[in-house]
Amino acid sequence: MKPKPEPLSFASLRTYSLKDRPSKVSLEKLGKPFEPGLSFRDFLKSLPRELAARDLMEVARRVVIARKAGRPFIVGFGAHVIKVGAAPFLISLMEKGLITAIATNGASMVHDAELAMAGITSEDVAEALKDGSFGAARETGELLNTAARLAPEAGGFGRALGKLISQSDFPYRHLSLFARAYELGIPATVHVALGTDIVHIHPSAEGRSIGEATFLDFRIFCRLVSELEGGVFLLAGSAVILPEVFLKALSAVRNLGYRVENFTTVNLDFLRQYRPLTNVVHRPTLSGGKGYSITGHHEILIPLLYGAILEMWEGEDADL
Repeated sequence: MKPKPEPLSFASLRTYSLKDRPSKVSLEKLGKPFEPGLSFRDFLKSLPRELAARDLMEVARRVVIARKAGRPFIVGFGAHVIKVGAAPFLISLMEKGLITAIATNGASMVHDAELAMAGITSEDVAEALKDGSFGAARETGELLNTAARLAPEAGGFGRALGKLISQSDFPYRHLSLFARAYELGIPATVHVALGTDIVHIHPSAEGRSIGEATFLDFRIFCRLVSELEGGVFLLAGSAVILPEVFLKALSAVRNLGYRVENFTTVNLDFLRQYRPLTNVVHRPTLSGGKGYSITGHHEILIPLLYGAILEMWEGEDADL
């Protein structure tokens, strides 16, 4: 039988003074409890300067620095951003000249258009799937498939939809991201995977038109990415399509000789997904710039980021 090991003695372990040790957390980084009724600016100042709170403020600061230098702020998003009610914050940032372009997927067109037309969206999929009525809303299919056919003439898929909504009599067209982008002259590109959107099962769907429309928007998006040096690309709520589109666009423009190295990327989502982290946050910034990933719900994160950007953009003191 082997002898039992002797307990290790710590008698000779070297120690040092706590006061001399480099530390990551200090008093100035602690949060400051606040009383009801304070301003939003004071609320931001009360936040701890650690982890996600720190990164949120740094992202806002980088957006403001980029826009004051005349560099772009491109926002990519999935349909969830619209469904949770965050679109008005993006519209406001467009109207204030802060967002310079938007990019999204086909599902966002569906929810944006339905809200503009009827003030409602997001059907009960599980219930409607039982009898095959899921996705069969007539007006939605007709509008989006018309936009696909008009895309070459209008100058893009997203632009065609924005023009149709803007020139319609829809009661809530002022809440449409695409309509406001069209009215403000802001590029709005749509990146569709055929078969993923409800409008692709409609009688009015034409694969050739949809493919041509979304490929045109991809080329427009590549032009936007070619001008991203010194700017910010923020992604919210797209786990697959937009991360892949962004990575291919970045590779294409670098291949064509455009210098896109020093810029900021951001991913906002309530889950940490492989493609956003790899294709948006990490790989694109390996040769310069910085990537951020902030985990949380869009209905909370986007209004917080919106407020922080505005306080730094319009406030007398940008040091928050």
